[in-house]
Amino acid sequence: MINGCAIVTGASRGIGAATALELSKLGFEVIVNYNNSEEKANAVLENIKSHGGGGYVFKCDVSNRAEVDKMINFAINKYNKISVLVNNAGIAQQKLFTDITESDWSKMVNVNLGGVFNCCQSVLPSMIHFKNGKIINISSIWGTVGASCEVHYSAVKAGIIGLTKALAKEVAPSGITVNAIAPGCIMTDMLTNDFDEDTLTELAEETPMGRLGTPLDVARAAAFLASGNADFITGQVLGVDGGFC
Repeated sequence: MINGCAIVTGASRGIGAATALELSKLGFEVIVNYNNSEEKANAVLENIKSHGGGGYVFKCDVSNRAEVDKMINFAINKYNKISVLVNNAGIAQQKLFTDITESDWSKMVNVNLGGVFNCCQSVLPSMIHFKNGKIINISSIWGTVGASCEVHYSAVKAGIIGLTKALAKEVAPSGITVNAIAPGCIMTDMLTNDFDEDTLTELAEETPMGRLGTPLDVARAAAFLASGNADFITGQVLGVDGGFC
């Protein structure tokens, strides 16, 4: 049974790819969003189809409002309504605060926070019309506790949490839930590209559960928030961090 359409941004790999598949298993047709990795996005869609699901791949830079509007309109034209939006697309950068350039700052804000703003604002008229919808924003534990040498990343992830809590109150009367997930140290390209094996081992040891998280750990949390089991949950930040914080 098809439950409607779900859009997952940054879905060509990692947390986004895992979330797209989990939502498909719940019966959602999935828009697999990507910006640069078309081949990987197509592979994600093929994996979804191999599990009996369906959907489309759509190229869109979430920091570009015109492109976001095109993606939302595409989904509405295909499926009439959008049931779930998962704002997962994002970038990371490690840098001393004194070395962060205006360009670094602007890009981090425009992609990670501006992308959430663009996608939420673009999808909400349709959700409000149908008095139904679930928005799930992927933040980070660094948005709650901060991370040294990742001040700009921590700042925008904290901004996502503030946006989530405020927007949840605003759209709750329209039957729409807005929640955030704050992943801990998750084994994605974003983590493995920035840290060597010794550092990854240290992070695993610092995690009370004794291991690093997987994209599936986060995807299952997103699937729960997208399901009917979470209909009375809104404005919350769900930590998926193995007890890290």
